[in-house]
Amino acid sequence: MFSRMARLAATAVLLTSATAFAAQDLPKAARPEDVGLSTVRLQRLTDRMKQGVDKGEIPGAVVLVARRGKVAYQESFGLRDPETRAPMRADTVFRIASMTKPFTSLAIMMLAEEGRLSIADEAAKYLPAFKDLKVGVIRRSPDGRSEVVLESQRRPMTIQDLLRHTSGLTYGSPGPNTMKQWYVDARVGSPDDTNEQLVAKLAKLPLIYQPGTTWEYSVSTDVLGRIVEVVSGLTLDRFIAERIAGPLKLTDTGFHVPASKADRGARPQREGPKNELPRVPLVTTDAAFKSGGGGMVSTIADYARFCQFWLNGGELDGVRLVSRKTIELMTADHLPPGTTMGAEMGRFEALVPGPEMGQGFGLGFAVRNDAGRSPLHGSPGDYFWGGAYGTYFWIDPKEKLFAVLMMQSPQARLPYRYLMRELVYQAVID
Repeated sequence: MFSRMARLAATAVLLTSATAFAAQDLPKAARPEDVGLSTVRLQRLTDRMKQGVDKGEIPGAVVLVARRGKVAYQESFGLRDPETRAPMRADTVFRIASMTKPFTSLAIMMLAEEGRLSIADEAAKYLPAFKDLKVGVIRRSPDGRSEVVLESQRRPMTIQDLLRHTSGLTYGSPGPNTMKQWYVDARVGSPDDTNEQLVAKLAKLPLIYQPGTTWEYSVSTDVLGRIVEVVSGLTLDRFIAERIAGPLKLTDTGFHVPASKADRGARPQREGPKNELPRVPLVTTDAAFKSGGGGMVSTIADYARFCQFWLNGGELDGVRLVSRKTIELMTADHLPPGTTMGAEMGRFEALVPGPEMGQGFGLGFAVRNDAGRSPLHGSPGDYFWGGAYGTYFWIDPKEKLFAVLMMQSPQARLPYRYLMRELVYQAVID
């Protein structure tokens, strides 16, 4: 299942929370027991992460657990760069892929709070090219061939649909699904395109579902990034830098870092059945496409501050970006009763935001509705998401807890998300 590359000298824990955070960051608990966690039981998490490095399952990782406003656990494991053998450090910068989505969703809600848009608005109000989008339906012709028949939208796509992935958009993938192949052929999401050019391409393609009927993970959040630009007059990267990352003191968070920080970038290892190097962009790569759905970089310290901002109800260190009620709205389940799951949702396994797992989807991340159904630990009301390159976070308001995993291993991402849930919650003793 995993690569078995040797990891000599890679199992050492290199930095802990005592050295990873500056004075303006989250305070450190004197002991995990001070915030209701067990030091002895957290050692199980340390041992398992070391084992994963030793076995070649992952090249390296940084893990953080915070509760009641304090960092109770932070450890670094393995290698930052398997090729150079550089050790993992707490200040390592990672490509966070879809953990970008909460930033873009937050930007939309900030504009909503300013009265500059409503999430009930039709998307076409801000993107006129979307006004007459058709919906493609794949049918079998009398001679047995597959064909796409175009229908009108039964109701318009809204900004809320984009936030909760019920827009009818999709992600492109090569294969038998004609419309997903059209995304590939059109190079939707090309790093050379601006957000405006992305929307222009999408306007020439049909939706694959009627808006509001189906949860389909998609380029919806990238489209939201373009709406941020249209409404604010700023490019998405500037909006996030000036309105979110700057005020929250997320010093290493953006769409890339300068060349001076290149030696802090995490790199993947070869993995998979073909022992290939995953295509994880360098953290210094500054693409034209500022993907609101997956283009950002960050560190464990920055994303921890971002999680604490959510847990605090939209405020951090005296800086408030949105109201508590907006956070409540964003972290509620927005999927209508009867929403179906897209055909390829099996790849999310126990994290799929469907009723069979007791989960739904809010405005930027999945949310847990029930204590049971999911095989993973958690609490009703917790919310979470991850990135395709291996990063993961969840926030549990009931337990006043959040956890962040940073690594660059696409193949190991699901097993380690499960491990994180199990090994963090087994350490809760109060």
